[in-house]
Amino acid sequence: MKIISLDPRVERLEFREEHWQPQRPLTAGEQWPTYEVFHMKKRGTQPVHVGIVHAPTPEMALAFAKEQYARRGTTVRLWVVPSDQVYATSPEDEAIFATTPEKIHREPFAYKVKEKIERYKKSQKK
Repeated sequence: MKIISLDPRVERLEFREEHWQPQRPLTAGEQWPTYEVFHMKKRGTQPVHVGIVHAPTPEMALAFAKEQYARRGTTVRLWVVPSDQVYATSPEDEAIFATTPEKIHREPFAYKVKEKIERYKKSQKK
């Protein structure tokens, strides 16, 4: 199945017919599964979560993500991950991220490097 689009990148995707067909028809009130969307603005940077899309298949989720999140601005890569495949901690587990007082050196605010850098820059201007 060829998609007719004004965007030549969409036409190059060359989806097969089975990519457009959901696994089963939806019942009343049911929605397509959700996919988490990540994108990379330029090569060498970290992917960033930008949102979710509802789609019947991963291929369609990628096409929807391209239309939704990569239309404007720069994007070099997109990822879609089924939302039910993302494994995360629960809000009740927030205590595991707390820093104990004796390990304050691990926190960025424990270092006053910025002040030293500013003093050094001022001393170099004289």
